[in-house]
Amino acid sequence: MITAIVLIAADVHNIPETAQAVADIPGVTEVYSCAGDVDLIAKIRVRDHEQIADVVTGKINRLAGVTHTTTHIAFRSYSSADTEAAFSIGE
Repeated sequence: MITAIVLIAADVHNIPETAQAVADIPGVTEVYSCAGDVDLIAKIRVRDHEQIADVVTGKINRLAGVTHTTTHIAFRSYSSADTEAAFSIGE
């Protein structure tokens, strides 16, 4: 699976509706509303790069309320559980 993080600038008057519309797109696993430089952050999990293009350019960018997106492809995933397991000596 390929994970992509999409930073979304949205019309401030429609952020909840835009967030829900993004969340309803197949391949989008999570959407967060945020403070800071972006309005929404979406996590996408799909099988191949073509599907990322379909989700981002074919669906997210076409939603009313989305004004701009920036997409980041994840290479590797880390979590505190993974780190603890890597350094565990089998306690």
